[in-house]
Order: sequence, then C-alpha cells, then structure tokens
Amino acid sequence: MAAFLSPVYAVEAGTNHQVDLGLITVATLQQQSEAWVLLDARPKAEWAAGHLPGAHSFSWEDYTRTDAQGIPYRPWPAQELAAALGQLGISEQTPLVVYGDADTSWGGEGWTVWLLAWLGHRGPIRLLDGGVQAWRQAQLPLTGETSAVKESAAYQVAPRAELYISTEEIVQAPQAQTLVDVRSLLEWVKGRVPGAVRIPWEDFYQGENRAPLTPDALQKLLARNEIDPSKPVVFYCAGGIRSAYAWLVYQLAGLPNGRNYEGSMEAWNRRSQP
Repeated sequence: MAAFLSPVYAVEAGTNHQVDLGLITVATLQQQSEAWVLLDARPKAEWAAGHLPGAHSFSWEDYTRTDAQGIPYRPWPAQELAAALGQLGISEQTPLVVYGDADTSWGGEGWTVWLLAWLGHRGPIRLLDGGVQAWRQAQLPLTGETSAVKESAAYQVAPRAELYISTEEIVQAPQAQTLVDVRSLLEWVKGRVPGAVRIPWEDFYQGENRAPLTPDALQKLLARNEIDPSKPVVFYCAGGIRSAYAWLVYQLAGLPNGRNYEGSMEAWNRRSQP
C-alpha cells in the first residue's frame, strides 16, 4: 500500500484554484462510496467485462481523435469533453475517483486524471490505490452492468495551460525544461526529442498491484537519472498516454512544474522544420 494517502494540493501558476489530487484506498472508497463518482480508465472492453459498481467507462481511446494536422491521440476539444462529462452527471465540482490497472490502457488512468486537471476540474480527484487489482484482492464484487446516471450536469471548463506544453514551446526553448521520454528502449533508439532522458513508464509504478511510486521512491528514481525537480519537467511518449501516467506520479509526490507533452512523438515528428 502506498504511504501517501492524503491529498496533494498542487498550486499551478496563473490559476485561481488548486488541483486537488491524491490517492484513495479501497477501504476508504468503500466507506465513502456515495460521496464519489467513479471513472474506469481501462479500455471499454475491460470495463464491460467487469468494473467497480457504479463506475463509468472513460478510456482515452474513446475521447481522442486524429486532428487536422494528422496527429493521432489528441483529446477532444474542451467543450466536447465538457459535454461528455456532463452527460455522465459530472460537473467541475464533482468528487471523482479514477482507476485503472496500469497495464491494459498504457497508464490511461494517468491520462484521465491529467485531462481532468487540464480542463480545470475543481472538485477532488483521487486515484484508487492499487487500481482494480486491489479491489479484486479485497474480494469485492465487479459488475458488467451499465452504470446509471442520476441526472446530467453542466461542466464548466477553465483549462490550466500550465499542465500542457506545445511542440513550438519545446522547439523555441529546448533548455527551459528537462524532457523525460517514458517509452521503450526500441522506441527510443528509433528516434527521440534531442536532450531527453529516458525513464520507462513502468519505472513509475511498483508491486504486484502496479501502485504509483511513493514520493521517496520517485525522488530516488529522479536522482538516479540526474533530474532536478526544481527545473520544469516535461514527460512525453508516443501519444501522451504513458507520459500522463508519469506526470500523475510526479504530481502525487507533490513536486512542482510537471507537464505532459500531450502531442508527444506523434506531434514532434510532424513539427515544422526550419
């Protein structure tokens, strides 16, 4: 079980409110089940095969598309995402628990949390500690039934630009941040953003339940790779999914200035060449 269960209040520059992120245990979720709306970040087929009672499917596969520049895996526009969340009965104030398995969705739970934070979610966001694996270990039931929505809601977006970085920003100021490539060694060898350090995304979780690294373990991982967290750290992968998981672990540790290069290598490879 992770040792950091209290919320992490990450204050983002240029915003008027905090990103309320943290972990929640299976036991606490059981006790407070009526207080939270659950989002299952695994592929929809996994959700359909068995999910936590009341959980709605919210996989990156269903809320991304190829944009006009031919870059795949781009999130829907903010207002479309707001409408989709509203249809699930979620407003920007709704307390949310996100879970996955740090496996079948390539860390999609991190993407879902990053997306919500970027949209400007004001309510608390919790990651289920140990994911669906911990739920199963507790011998708690899963269901294949579609989760009911009590009533639709209006979701007001207020995007936090500080959590996003564009290809142009990286090109114009390559030394302004530390770039962390979380892809496989094979992907890395085939091509990478100049100056990046490689830390595979699998290094950001631990144990049989693939729980996020504790703050101490993350600090040691960063130190081994000579990464100074006092300087902005930008995570990237192929399409912004695995990197969002690394970003989430970084945020949960209470470290500042973490950003997800959501376009990642798909965007980098299509950048305008001088």
